[in-house]
Amino acid sequence: MKSYSPRAIALVSAAALLAVTACSAGSGTSSGSSPGGDQSLVVGVVAEPASLDFTTTDGAAIPQALLGNVYNGLVKQDEAGKIVPDLAKSWTVSPDRKTYTFELVDNAKFTNGAGFTAADAVFSINRVKTAWTTSLKSVMEVVAEAKAVSPTQLQVTLTKPSNGWLFRMTTRVGAMFSQTGVDKLATEPIGTGPYKFGSWKRGDSIVLQRNDAYWGTKPFFNQVTLKYFKDPTALNNALLTGTINVISTVQAPEALTQFTSNSKYQVIEGTTNGEVVLSFNNSRPVFKDLAVRQAIRQAIDHKALLDTCFAGRGKLIGSMVPPTDPWYEDLTGIAPYDKAKATAALKSVAGTTLRLRLPTLPYATSCGQVVKSQLEQAGLKVTIDQLEFPAAWLTTVFKNADYDMSIIAHVEPRDLGAVFNAKYYTRYDDPTLAGLLAAADSGDEAAQVDNMKKAARRLSEQAAADWLFLLPNLMVAEKNLTGLPTNAITESFDLSRLARS
Repeated sequence: MKSYSPRAIALVSAAALLAVTACSAGSGTSSGSSPGGDQSLVVGVVAEPASLDFTTTDGAAIPQALLGNVYNGLVKQDEAGKIVPDLAKSWTVSPDRKTYTFELVDNAKFTNGAGFTAADAVFSINRVKTAWTTSLKSVMEVVAEAKAVSPTQLQVTLTKPSNGWLFRMTTRVGAMFSQTGVDKLATEPIGTGPYKFGSWKRGDSIVLQRNDAYWGTKPFFNQVTLKYFKDPTALNNALLTGTINVISTVQAPEALTQFTSNSKYQVIEGTTNGEVVLSFNNSRPVFKDLAVRQAIRQAIDHKALLDTCFAGRGKLIGSMVPPTDPWYEDLTGIAPYDKAKATAALKSVAGTTLRLRLPTLPYATSCGQVVKSQLEQAGLKVTIDQLEFPAAWLTTVFKNADYDMSIIAHVEPRDLGAVFNAKYYTRYDDPTLAGLLAAADSGDEAAQVDNMKKAARRLSEQAAADWLFLLPNLMVAEKNLTGLPTNAITESFDLSRLARS
């Protein structure tokens, strides 16, 4: 058996967003005075959840608010992208790579008062397969059995080796639920995390309260409010006027100078895994033609687009892999900007009008106008529809695939296979890609990297979509706030690390 102690786990590969401490998560203080007293924090956020139940509702806004804050998993990711302990303080993997044995903490409680045990972990894993309705539930199909060996020992057996399964357990799929606390997940989430749900004023804010019974290290702030803004100027003004303390994601990078020139603020700039995708509905006749898909990609001047709609911030990538993943390659050369070539190829669909249905998110709105202009210069006709986000966009585009093209940032980690398949809103069906992804999941580390590189290249060569750019992690905060992440490459906004100096 291969053993992973908290120290050795740093060698396991993954991807990350917000820094968490590998060894302290399961051994933090459980008593003593509150770290920040009655101090509170207000964070300005863009996309509000449509529900608080990510078991039945898609979208990144729910785990951004709740994962790592209200919910813990067995494992999580640290700032370097390593899989590290959370509710599981250590684990072993059998030689055939199919059986995982987790040793669990013995002092965690849910906010409804129930103690966390291996039986809750079994319940949570099985519930993904039986009660979840989102597309992410397929992650658990590889699980043959989850068994509570004792209250503090969990054994999970897979049907085959899977590189992706343990990594996915760091995402929302791995959240641990109380067996008696799942009746009102949409409005009253119950977890074992450092914060507990306080209130939700729809259209305005979500309030989280410090969980003083938390089993790990207590967070500094006794209350954190996530305040939602649809307008980027209003978001910036809220920080300038002291209404909020942090801008979690800058939506108008051209306005950063008002903060960089002011000593009251700090600007954090790093990377994310948020690929801004110009998605194609591959079930539509026009997109069944590879030459048309390739021509649309070559009609877009990506550098000019990035300069125009996001002030040059971000990175051009050329496929669905960010630089923080081990199999990243710069694939921008596969579809270089070539207006003349694109115009010639698109003559075959001259007169076709494509419907670009955009979510009401600032980056999608501004970049959509550039995409429309550049495609029309190459001979296409493009109409733009604005769909309220999240509800209208999730229903119309994501669920019903009633669109030709859209623009959305896919921020879930390592989501290439999840986004590009026949069941997802992209309606992309490619047996060759599926075979490469399967080989990557079941092989050793070298085979995983090799096959994932091939998969990313295949996706780009087949022009399954266009990748406009990779979102940067741009945050602005008051100068004395600490614990802000440089890179944002998981689903969670870990509020428990934030403090005042």
